[in-house]
Amino acid sequence: MLDTATKSRPTDAAPAGVVAPPRLRRRPLLIVVAVALVAAGALLGVWLWNASSTGADVVVVRVAVGRGEVIDAADLGTARVGVDPAMRTVPAAELQGLIGQRAVTDLAAGALLTPDQVGTVVVPGQGESLVGVPVSPGLMPSEGLKAGDRVRLVQTPGQSGEVAGVPVTIPGTVVSVTQGDTQAVVNVVVSTDRAAELAARAGTGRVAVVLDSRAR
Repeated sequence: MLDTATKSRPTDAAPAGVVAPPRLRRRPLLIVVAVALVAAGALLGVWLWNASSTGADVVVVRVAVGRGEVIDAADLGTARVGVDPAMRTVPAAELQGLIGQRAVTDLAAGALLTPDQVGTVVVPGQGESLVGVPVSPGLMPSEGLKAGDRVRLVQTPGQSGEVAGVPVTIPGTVVSVTQGDTQAVVNVVVSTDRAAELAARAGTGRVAVVLDSRAR
């Protein structure tokens, strides 16, 4: 017989081993930080959009070009940058028109191109002639000649090695230098009245190149 005195177990008691879920607490500081981050992201997006929309496509120098050298297609490129309105630049649309022109000044790689750095300079000009002078390595500066350098072409002594009087010199301006196996051909612009003389002396292989000051 069942003991009527036995107490029944309460039906609403929590099962043994079950932990009640913790109460969630709001953290106002985290909410404020989250809102601030969202606002900062929105401002950054607006800034980036403004920078891209107000930028300009301009011509930039990809490969360094020496003064007086002809500009090739590979020397220039375009980039979209934020440009100060006071800065003079060349629009990207004018890139093709620059190919074949000459650098008026030295163009540094990575720099923005300005309109006054290129020009349609004709070489040789009126009253000038272009002469190629083969020069051995020991008869030219090891510094290396660059387009636009002012030089003097000097006749060297003959087989006897004696210098009789003042050596003949012809002033000129370097246009380009082509390296060969044993000699370099220095293309120089000289006055027309000295071109034939220089060509004749260059044919003897006894011409040295003297580099004068590069200060401008």
